[in-house]
Amino acid sequence: MVLRRRRHALTRHVGRVFGLTPNVDNQCMKFEAVLFDCDGVLVDSEAITCGALRDMLQESGWTLTLQECMAHFVGHTVRNRRDLIEANTGQPLTDAFMDEFYRRRNLRLDADITPIAHIHQAVQHVFDACQGQIACASGADRFKINLMLSKVGLFEFFDGRIFSGHEVPQTKPAPDVYLAAAAYLGKDPKRCLAIEDTPVGVTAGVAAGATVWGYAAHGQADALRAAGAAHVFTCMSELPALFTAA
Repeated sequence: MVLRRRRHALTRHVGRVFGLTPNVDNQCMKFEAVLFDCDGVLVDSEAITCGALRDMLQESGWTLTLQECMAHFVGHTVRNRRDLIEANTGQPLTDAFMDEFYRRRNLRLDADITPIAHIHQAVQHVFDACQGQIACASGADRFKINLMLSKVGLFEFFDGRIFSGHEVPQTKPAPDVYLAAAAYLGKDPKRCLAIEDTPVGVTAGVAAGATVWGYAAHGQADALRAAGAAHVFTCMSELPALFTAA
């Protein structure tokens, strides 16, 4: 991938010298930048994270299935669901609980995280088409994002352009993390495309002014559209052709 990017840079340089415009530079016409969510879009992490959380909630007195846990928590931070947790466990959500959750979560992610199918080819295509103007805009904490992207071989695409919802005033569904990513890239959010897999994330992207495409790998297409997704697709292998045609 590094060699491919170097070839791409050389092609752009030659084009400038001879007054030519490489085809790859013409592919990003409608969108000037692409902002990817992380969990569920770049990496298959949501069941792993919710599995660790479900076990801890059960130990605290709230018994629920993995599917129920995912329905409650995917797209949300644990702290943002404090009221729900405290109502069902009868216990306060403490810093000690969160520290232990992060420890267990990180161990499981380190051991079991996998990339979303076809994501490397999709990100490579978008990276080339937009001349590197891509970013990761996630609601997760930075340690988690860096860990996951490094483990699956995607970190180099986003290095220096990773934005965490934990580092802005409000996380998703507020638009802050998308606005931060667009501002860093120097792009009007209205000229950005966001890729999201949850209604919470779609809401954040739309609120930022971006066009949002929903990745519906698990049958949530209607919910993504209801939240404001302009287009929904079900496999990352579709993204390069969709993006080129946009």
